[in-house]
Amino acid sequence: MSTTGNALALAEDEVITLVSELIRIDTTNTGDPATVVGEREAAEWVAEKLSEVGYETTYVESGAKGRGNVVARLQGADPSRGALLVHGHLDVVPADASEWSVHPFSGAVQDGYVWGRGAVDMKDMVGMTLALARHFKRENVVPPRDIVFAFLADEEAGGLYGAKWLVENRPELFEGVTEAISEVGGFSITLKDDVRAYLVETAEKGIRWLKLRVKGTAGHGSMIHRDNAVAKLAAAVTKLDQHRWPLIIRPSVREFLDGVTEITGLEFPDDDVEGSIGKLGALSRMIGATLRDTANPTMLSAGYKANVIPSTAEATVDCRILPGREEAFDRELAELLGPDVEREWVGLPPVETTFDGALVDAMTASIIAEDPGARVLPYMLSGGTDAKSFQTLGIRNFGFAPLKLPADLDFSGLFHGVDERVPVDALKFGVRVLDRFLRNS
Repeated sequence: MSTTGNALALAEDEVITLVSELIRIDTTNTGDPATVVGEREAAEWVAEKLSEVGYETTYVESGAKGRGNVVARLQGADPSRGALLVHGHLDVVPADASEWSVHPFSGAVQDGYVWGRGAVDMKDMVGMTLALARHFKRENVVPPRDIVFAFLADEEAGGLYGAKWLVENRPELFEGVTEAISEVGGFSITLKDDVRAYLVETAEKGIRWLKLRVKGTAGHGSMIHRDNAVAKLAAAVTKLDQHRWPLIIRPSVREFLDGVTEITGLEFPDDDVEGSIGKLGALSRMIGATLRDTANPTMLSAGYKANVIPSTAEATVDCRILPGREEAFDRELAELLGPDVEREWVGLPPVETTFDGALVDAMTASIIAEDPGARVLPYMLSGGTDAKSFQTLGIRNFGFAPLKLPADLDFSGLFHGVDERVPVDALKFGVRVLDRFLRNS
């Protein structure tokens, strides 16, 4: 059913308020269930916003008190078609207010931006999704197929109390879903002469949070020791940090680089891909990380007193693994560290799909309708999303949270960064694009 431009304009205005209000709900996820805050409040707020326009919502606290998730379904014209999942997470990483220009949970709307923790990761997409879900219900819009809206907890700690828990314990909520969209895709980069490319995420590296443990002989710090756990751990961590994993160019990365070459003339020769990536400016941090596996030490723990040599030392390593590389990564890691370094981990698998099909065509058409002359390219995300959990249900996943961004904005640097913010105009743009997309997908 059609809708008027004025009605969509109301949704464009509402998205600013929704994102700002949602940022003001502190949903900090520390990774420790005892200190996580705000997820229930945010989920109940979302459920209320959906219920007041007529949705039937399912609220689920998944595995732990306060870890709220909300799911709602909008019936489409053809129930025989596979449903589309639109999902977003409500939790955010911690923020130190002393480092920010505005309070990170103020939701301030100033200087053309909505400011605060979660503005781009990912309360922007949650706000756009919610604005359109409300708009469709108010205007009696019937999409081509069912749309499942999911607002989730705990993505920032792997989704153990969010997407992963729901997939394992409440899969019926996603019955019939064949494709999904979510965060870290659909945003623009300006490449040449005001020509923008919008990057759709079609792949993401796997996550492995690795715990290394080394044992030695405890003793007095004043004596000679040849079996020092701290020293052995330090050597292992140094070896890991200095290791160069093999360079592998996955299809999504090659398609992205070829697209940039076509648009700009910049070349990325196979014998110097890494050196050439620097031509991408700030984006080179993200794209460069998709050329190899990475294993970055992030935490060390050992000892309890200055003059006591401990018997055990531990390190935490954040590993990100290219699609298809899990077994090879494990073998290489074992050879690198040897048998004396114990290893245990929790992890989520890589994600990868192809950049083709009707859904990709709908994404491209919806972008170009709002930004004629733009290009749409696939890319691989170096981080991870809840797509890792949803793919276990056989769902094909994409990152598509469309934003038309200023050319000089270091967008990738805002994720988990200080002064996180999203342009007001970009949010309105995203509402218009997603409106077209959801009506034609």
